[in-house]
Amino acid sequence: MGGLNSAAAAKIKEICARYKNENTPLMMILSDIQNEYGYIPLEVQELVSKETGISVAEIYGVVTFYSFFSLTPKGKYVIGCCLGTACYVKGAQNVIDKFSEELKIQPGETTDDGMFTLDALRCIGACGIAPAVSINGKVYPKMDAAQVPGVINDLCLEYKEKEGQNA
Repeated sequence: MGGLNSAAAAKIKEICARYKNENTPLMMILSDIQNEYGYIPLEVQELVSKETGISVAEIYGVVTFYSFFSLTPKGKYVIGCCLGTACYVKGAQNVIDKFSEELKIQPGETTDDGMFTLDALRCIGACGIAPAVSINGKVYPKMDAAQVPGVINDLCLEYKEKEGQNA
């Protein structure tokens, strides 16, 4: 968010106010902020602390403990490769390696253009369709490394179509 602007600060204050009567509002506040902005940098954590009275240390601990929160911006497409036991045994490492090779990033990184983030996940509960990949919440079953270039190409085409409709 690079230097929290007044509109973003007002929105974050509004989110905090929404949960002022809750006994333990932190997870709800952080979840709403993550959904709104895609990540929760330190400057936002400091504002949440000021608004709620919860220490920055506690907020930071929660943000870094739970994998669905992020300190840095994510790509337009977040590719999560399951490396749980069932997926791993069925070749998930080859799948994530191929995504990494094609996108030229390592797990936990985002492409320079902000298009893709690659994440290594633990079990996503899709063992029956292993190896599984989740992209922005959509699960791709029985993935094979050979399918990866086509999936990336399809996502790029989808993005271009969306951008064309918004132009």
